[in-house]
Amino acid sequence: MELIRAILRAEVDLLFNGGIGTYVKASTEVQADAGDKANDAVRVDAGELRCRVVGEGGNLGFTQRGRIEYALGGGMINTDAIDNGAGVNCSDHEVNIKILLDALVADGDMTEKQRNELLVEMTDAVAESVLYSSYTQTQAVSLSLAQATQMIDVHARLIRHLEQHAGLDRGIEFLPSDEVINERKVNHQGLVAPELAVVIAYCKIRLFIRLLDSDLPEDEYLAHDLERYFPPPLPERYSDRMRSHRLRREIIATVVANQLVDRAGTTFAFRLGEETGAPPSLLARGYAVAREVFDMRAFWSAIEALDNQVEAVTQLQMLLEGRRLVERATRWLVQASGGVIDIEATLQQFEPGARMLSAAIPDVLEGADREWYDSKAGQLRDAGVQPELAARVASMPALFSVFDIIEVAGATGREPEAVMVTYFRLGSRLDLNWLRDRIFDLPRGNRWQALARAALRDDLFSLHRALTQEVLEAAEGTDSDGAIDQWEQRNKPTLERCLSILSDIKASRNYDTTTLPVALREVRNLIRGGVGAADEPLPTAPQ
Repeated sequence: MELIRAILRAEVDLLFNGGIGTYVKASTEVQADAGDKANDAVRVDAGELRCRVVGEGGNLGFTQRGRIEYALGGGMINTDAIDNGAGVNCSDHEVNIKILLDALVADGDMTEKQRNELLVEMTDAVAESVLYSSYTQTQAVSLSLAQATQMIDVHARLIRHLEQHAGLDRGIEFLPSDEVINERKVNHQGLVAPELAVVIAYCKIRLFIRLLDSDLPEDEYLAHDLERYFPPPLPERYSDRMRSHRLRREIIATVVANQLVDRAGTTFAFRLGEETGAPPSLLARGYAVAREVFDMRAFWSAIEALDNQVEAVTQLQMLLEGRRLVERATRWLVQASGGVIDIEATLQQFEPGARMLSAAIPDVLEGADREWYDSKAGQLRDAGVQPELAARVASMPALFSVFDIIEVAGATGREPEAVMVTYFRLGSRLDLNWLRDRIFDLPRGNRWQALARAALRDDLFSLHRALTQEVLEAAEGTDSDGAIDQWEQRNKPTLERCLSILSDIKASRNYDTTTLPVALREVRNLIRGGVGAADEPLPTAPQ
């Protein structure tokens, strides 16, 4: 018994639990709380552990309170459901594959022997798929943990939302009370990984139910996601039969729910739902467009290929930059959609523009935006990231502008390249980019702060688009610099007042919901030279 206790308390890098029994509890718990009387004599408290990392290959090796205590003390631990999730995932794949193959056997398209041989042939492919799912889920926990301190208010709102709508009982799940969350906020702490793992699970369950109860699983474009779920060679041979799989809707809903959480983020659907009122099915369609427009799969693969070559924190920073781009793009698409997004048509509309803009960056950037690009790309190269990938990450804040650029090009009949130059030049010359960054810096601790910040942000983007369109419409046949010069001359008094107000706000260093709306009002007055002009309808993405 003493040997086992000594092993548990040894100073090592990794403590791996692969057996049966609960060996670690919290110091606040009694032995009976572990529910494993057989191991009472060897069980230790989480505070006694000296390992750096815990891997739970078995179930219930720690009590949940024990995991949380260990994590709050600086240890790295997830939950058994995260570390030991591949077994369940493997079983799910097995069942869904056999349903597909058994239907082929029943229809006479495959013999029993061929079925069995194919199952053996796919063993490694299934294992690879399952392991990668575990990889991305663990990556999601790491990304949430990286933002846990700054996102604690949002996580608190999300927990309350899950209590109201997803059957979450924070007492049963050992999630912190509002009082404990406030204490952690004061101490600059957020949720820890075992807590985030529980929140992630409830988010996925909630999204799955909502998506399954919508028309999303019938979307023809998402049949591609269904095909990607099955390992090779099934998609190549039997993609048509997958569409009649009797669990087709459930598989698609599961895959999409996992993507929205693992790739887009734990709070993605919750926050965008708060801001836009859009249901998860519409958010999922917007996300699918954003993912393809910016070729995010290749981006994720490039970052994951750097495992053990660069610092993990560098990879997480790059992944978070990609998340911001996808989130902003999804929000734009949802708000411009009128409640309906045709994934294929919207993708065809914006993908060429994204390639054009990507090729033009960084040359099209000016002022602080160009400085930020150069600094970010340099930091990543110094951290060991290949120049091409570093440049792609540094481009992401600017890539979001493609949607407004393509919209203005369609409205004015101008070439997207000309609109692009005008758009970025206006942003620099009118300090719109500076104003954008100040809005991004606003707090979003409660729902009303988040909505106020979102309203200011969306208003600024609409004004930037409207200004670009007005400048180009009033100067047909003139290049970007000439068009802007003509517009500035026509609006000189209003422009001087706007820039003066912005200068005063800069000097005050008071950037909040009292000063920034004033700045936006002055920008609004630039449109057609007067108040209210920006209230005219702006173009939205055709479906």
